[in-house]
Amino acid sequence: MTARTLYYAPGACSLASHIVLEEIGAPYETVRLDLAKGDQRAPEYLAVNERGRVPALYEGGWVLTENAAILRHLARSHPEAGLLPADLRGQAVADEWMAWLSTGHHVAYAHVRRPERYSADEAAFPEIRAKGADTFGDLCTMTEVRLSNGGWALGECYSVVDAYLMVFWIWARGPVIGFDMPAQFPAWTDHARRMAERPAVRAVFTREGLTLPA
Repeated sequence: MTARTLYYAPGACSLASHIVLEEIGAPYETVRLDLAKGDQRAPEYLAVNERGRVPALYEGGWVLTENAAILRHLARSHPEAGLLPADLRGQAVADEWMAWLSTGHHVAYAHVRRPERYSADEAAFPEIRAKGADTFGDLCTMTEVRLSNGGWALGECYSVVDAYLMVFWIWARGPVIGFDMPAQFPAWTDHARRMAERPAVRAVFTREGLTLPA
């Protein structure tokens, strides 16, 4: 492996870390996992990340997991990329956004996508999915309001938060949730379209085989 390797799955939450690595421009490699085939449970990957989740970032004999941690680490390791504000309050707002996305949006989506994590009773799955979808929709509405100023998540400063937001826009339009994003969330969709103009985003979407926002 090179000094930096990202373990990712196409369209998974690892998309955010993948985008930020591309934005930074420093050399890195990727290892693609097929979650449907169970690559995340293979002994080879569990030796990297015992939790069996993506993303995982290998860096010089050290492994870091969890998107929010990876995003902050990459931005702070490459301040020249300007992916976090320089001031403490700006950084705190970025941390607030990422905590909200990871503990709110991601958890609500998981209730819809993987209800077996929350109950062993399959009869309860429909109710878990329904409540998760309602909660995810409420969170998307709050996100829409926060992006309604027409800028980036932190205002004029493009940041790692914007890369993380791309994950949930993709998930919201996907088959599990199926929102009509331009009609229901026009400000967030405008944000996604501006993301799609960035060369790093276009390169990562091509590598992962994803369709860019139109």
